[in-house]
Amino acid sequence: MRIGILGTGNVARALAAGWSAAGHEVVLGSRTPKERTDAGFAVAELHEAVVDAEVVVNATPGTVSVELLDSIGAAALAGKTLIDVGVGLSDDFTELAHPNNSLGELIQKAFPETAVVKTLCTMDSSVMIAPDSLEGPSTVFLSGDSDAAKQLTGRLLTDLGWAPSAQLDIGGIGTARGQEHFALLFMGIAGGLGTVAFNINVVTLPTGP
Repeated sequence: MRIGILGTGNVARALAAGWSAAGHEVVLGSRTPKERTDAGFAVAELHEAVVDAEVVVNATPGTVSVELLDSIGAAALAGKTLIDVGVGLSDDFTELAHPNNSLGELIQKAFPETAVVKTLCTMDSSVMIAPDSLEGPSTVFLSGDSDAAKQLTGRLLTDLGWAPSAQLDIGGIGTARGQEHFALLFMGIAGGLGTVAFNINVVTLPTGP
């Protein structure tokens, strides 16, 4: 599958490495591709990374994501699945840029012909592609209005090492707000542990007698 990842930062490069290892064709998108020769993967203009991609991934800073997607245009994104892993945070990581909304919802509203799926935004990039590196099981969440897009996203998560049993569909794109707002708790946990290499696991009461 051809995957266009918008962004060239740690998250974009980590996901590119994970999906490339699983056999997918990956290209990174940047506003300044000629300056991103150290990315380790093919880097193209934003529009070029999207046009032939079967799946688009938003791994750009959440405070500018909608603006960057607008520069690509709705026509180029129409009919595609867009996996959004971005979170809008202040420069000091203490405040949400969308306290009464979510980036995932804003993208879906701005691009109604694109199926947006929110996932992977509750963990560090090192965990996104190596869930087995943690002690014990953990959970990755999916939010989106299209069941087909979430199923496709689920298969791509499996390619990164997330077993179907670790994937939790929590509902429509409105639930992306909960995923993104977890960022503040994530920062607190990271401060308490002294590391970002962790994840959370949803546990339930035992079933049966």
